[in-house]
Amino acid sequence: MAENGTISKAAERDIKELQDKIGAYLTGQIDDEKFRGYRLVRGVYGQRQQGVQMIRIKLPFGKVSPEQLIRIADVSDKYGSSNLHATTRQDIQIHYVKLANAPKVWTELEEKGITLREACGNTVRNITASALAGIDPKEPFDVSPYAYGMFNYFLRNPICQEMGRKFKIAFSSSEDDTAYTFIHDLGFIPKIKDGKKGFKVMLAGGLGAQPFHAHVAHEFLPEDQLMPYTESVIRVFDRYGERTRRNKARLKYLLNDVGLVELIKLVASEQKALKNKSYTVNIDDLAKSSIPAVLNLPETAPNDATKYEAWLKTNVFEQKQKGYYGVSVKVTIGDIKSDKVRSFANVIAKYCSDDVRVTINQGYLLKFVPKAHLIHLFNELNDLKLAEPGFDSTADVVACPGTDTCNLGIASSYGLAEELERVMKDEYPDIIYNNDIKIKISGCMNACGQHTIANIGFHGMSMKHGELVLPGMQVLLGGGIKGDGQGLIADKVIKLPAKRTPQALRDLLDDFERNGNEGEYFNDYFARQGKNYFYTLLKPLGVITELTQDLLVDWGNTENYETAVGVGECAGVLVDMVQVLLDEQRERLNRSDEAFANANYADAIYHCYNTFVNGAKALLLSRDVQCNTQHGIMNDFDKNFVETGEITFKEGGFRATVLLINQNDPTEEFAKFFRKEAEGFLQTVSEIRKKQVANA
Repeated sequence: MAENGTISKAAERDIKELQDKIGAYLTGQIDDEKFRGYRLVRGVYGQRQQGVQMIRIKLPFGKVSPEQLIRIADVSDKYGSSNLHATTRQDIQIHYVKLANAPKVWTELEEKGITLREACGNTVRNITASALAGIDPKEPFDVSPYAYGMFNYFLRNPICQEMGRKFKIAFSSSEDDTAYTFIHDLGFIPKIKDGKKGFKVMLAGGLGAQPFHAHVAHEFLPEDQLMPYTESVIRVFDRYGERTRRNKARLKYLLNDVGLVELIKLVASEQKALKNKSYTVNIDDLAKSSIPAVLNLPETAPNDATKYEAWLKTNVFEQKQKGYYGVSVKVTIGDIKSDKVRSFANVIAKYCSDDVRVTINQGYLLKFVPKAHLIHLFNELNDLKLAEPGFDSTADVVACPGTDTCNLGIASSYGLAEELERVMKDEYPDIIYNNDIKIKISGCMNACGQHTIANIGFHGMSMKHGELVLPGMQVLLGGGIKGDGQGLIADKVIKLPAKRTPQALRDLLDDFERNGNEGEYFNDYFARQGKNYFYTLLKPLGVITELTQDLLVDWGNTENYETAVGVGECAGVLVDMVQVLLDEQRERLNRSDEAFANANYADAIYHCYNTFVNGAKALLLSRDVQCNTQHGIMNDFDKNFVETGEITFKEGGFRATVLLINQNDPTEEFAKFFRKEAEGFLQTVSEIRKKQVANA
């Protein structure tokens, strides 16, 4: 990452390329679908509203400084909606940005060491980690440097730029598994074995419409194998993962198809091709947290004594560094207006460390607060309405944007979340002390709000009543964390009109209060009573005997509900234009030459590998042969072009030539050989394509 105030050469090139691509798109030189795939990898995501974009800012493991928060706020004022939205992936999003302004946004953020690269699209997404990492009293060691090292290792790495779909990685700080490793493609839990650091590895989890619990791949992976193992898994996913049926293009489906044993074998087969058989993460690459000096502050009293006591109990804890406190900031639906963000950042700079973490429940964690600062910090946060007690409690509802900005949103998440928090504040004030029940809402089944691992979850849907359509919510119960990589996927219980969801929450909370055993957890109560019990409990709310006007209007809206689902962009797009594919391969060979010149032979080889695969894909598509995986492309190309004698190879067929990548160390000699073979293949493919066009 570049020094503060400067922009790296790599980022400069990225921004220049984005500017050029936008110009080509606006003048009709690039197809809409092709451009969409390009801009997503640069953090530019189409909104539900036409003509504007959501900019997703990639913050590795949620780390952000007060200075960076101010810059994001300034950019949001200048180009967006003057709002910062924190996500469950520890990103920050800016909405309502004009496409032409995206390069300016990126430039101004890069000046403060913030990137957009690979925040969206079919890439390694933002690497998340427990916000507590580094200060967690339960942690064996701080995972932050490992998350940061992995972010740097895979940023712009050729093996993960155009995968079949996104790839998500998480690090938990302890066995409490507060980063939810069991729902990630790769999840890492720190362990100490025989005095050495390592990780328990969770493999191929995921949420979405079909949630999968991750499998244990390693009980203990030595720390020097963290990066090589991750690279091997990504290489396998890139080669064997689905690329046509987007709803089946995640690692969890590949594991489901081939089985855990076979997947582990495939991962092992990639070892020889790796540029690093062992990789030591330099702990010092991640700047240490600044420790604030203890200020000589005048004695003062809390400006709301009752609230302060509740805040201390629910939002403040002593760090593993004795005498310092972590302070959590609850933010409803993750939104803070930019003017408030600037004031917030100034408060942080005065009383706390500069190492702020965005949390996976859409709040913020402040670190290294001396005890003498707590009352003063509370008072200033309270003045900003950022000292609400109940962080990560039942009253702290997680919600994705839903129909406010997302193309895939079916029902309002934001509006419902705000209403549920209002109900609990007014009717269940003591629920801020309950950490047993977590409530999460998604605007659709895709689970950006993580409803499938909630104790009480909701996802948006539409419901029909005669000829009319009304907004609805699917109720899910019984999800959550068990610890050490184990979790529970919630059960679907019943569908309700969205406007009846608050009453459903009241019924659930009241029933638990009446019938739960002393000290019983909600999930244990759900398991004891059974799914049918809760279906019966909520069934009256699902029955519509008379359709009233309020049921036709979604939360936060005034007009009647309409189902309007667009094309989702969370996973990028698939572009099958033959000539565009061939043109891109020449660019890949140029990138290979750049990597070779820098003695980065493994990257040079992988660029050539992609030239082989995508060149073959282009010719297959020219003959209407559908290509689901890179593995399938190799087999189909041999069948359609090599076995027919149209194209010949010196030794073996196309597949045998391409998979030499796994049989050779990434040396200078092999890189030269592979580059020459890829160049010759691309020339042959291009000549065949010219003949096809000429004879068309």
